[in-house]
Amino acid sequence: MPTAQGPLSGVRVLDLSRFIAGPLCAQMLGDFGAEVVKIERPGGEDSRHHGPYYRDESVYMMLYHRNKYDATLDTRHPRALAILERLVRWADVVVENFRPGTMENMGLGWERLQELNSSVILVSISGFGQTGPDSSRALFDAISQAQSGLMYATGDADGAPTLTGTYIADYTTGYVAAIGALGAIVHRERTGEGQLVDIASLDSMFATLGIRLITQLMLGEEIPRSGSRDPLTAPVNVYEALDGPIYIQGGTRTLFRSLFETIGQPELAHDSRYQVAEHRMADQKKLEGKVAGWARERTRDEIAQALRAVGVPYAPVSSIEEVAESEQIAAREMVQEVEHPTLGTLRLPGSPIKMSATPSTIRKAPPLAGEDNEFVFGTVLGMTPDEIAVLRDEGAI
Repeated sequence: MPTAQGPLSGVRVLDLSRFIAGPLCAQMLGDFGAEVVKIERPGGEDSRHHGPYYRDESVYMMLYHRNKYDATLDTRHPRALAILERLVRWADVVVENFRPGTMENMGLGWERLQELNSSVILVSISGFGQTGPDSSRALFDAISQAQSGLMYATGDADGAPTLTGTYIADYTTGYVAAIGALGAIVHRERTGEGQLVDIASLDSMFATLGIRLITQLMLGEEIPRSGSRDPLTAPVNVYEALDGPIYIQGGTRTLFRSLFETIGQPELAHDSRYQVAEHRMADQKKLEGKVAGWARERTRDEIAQALRAVGVPYAPVSSIEEVAESEQIAAREMVQEVEHPTLGTLRLPGSPIKMSATPSTIRKAPPLAGEDNEFVFGTVLGMTPDEIAVLRDEGAI
């Protein structure tokens, strides 16, 4: 891996996590220069055996493991604990997302980690956190969406609660965990102290409920599901143009006026009642009908040109292919090509965090399972080739 020059250059991360949230957290640290060593079981973690596949390798794994050295280790092997302890002494940050109690059962609970490395930072990611009556329960993304209230808030008003179209709980939790790790790194730089960073998926999703949550807490009122509409203002919705759907936001007083002047409804644009959001919400269907009638006679490009001229926000409802190949995504370098030693050129998502002085970099393609065993066990831990060979023969790595 080329020498990192990012803001986390010199920070060492031991990634013991699996699936999405933990690996994404560790990858973000790696994107900004941290040296990340990922440990997974011989043959690869479960994620490596989830399709879809590209040349027999799971594309699922390619999303969360760039900028990492990969080593395999059977954590149940008698020699494993001693190896993990040496890696903990090497690390500045340890990332794990087992159920609470698993690290203790491995002999690597928080107290033991502090004995091994008094300044270590442990980022523990779990479904429900390290405390509370649900802490021992298993959790996947959909469970978090369901229990947090997000699923209840998602979907059409007269329909059933529904999942979002992506693993939003896992992604949000991974980002929250990375923020927690960064805060702990800064604290350690100032004081020399490590700490336990306790991140729960349920907490992360609960914190995203925003206006729905504060309305319930402060007013004791529930905002019903609103589908593609804004729950508090109108008209905001998806409309059908001649060549496909387009989303139009006309929900503020200024935007409402500009939108309705543009669609040829000046009497509504300047109606004093509609300067108040509650009155627009009361006449939501009527107002949306006017916009829908205008939109269905035009293409999305024609609508975009008209709305852009007056500053009304809009967006075509893009397919994944459309947005991935769009000029805006290209300009933001959000799809990057990376050369893999066996798979050739990979097209991977770029980092959404753009920094002028210390930009993120992709220095290493997502590794194969055990691709860096010799580097991790030999260079990092100082084992001899014979010692590594014995571990391999015993099935420990």
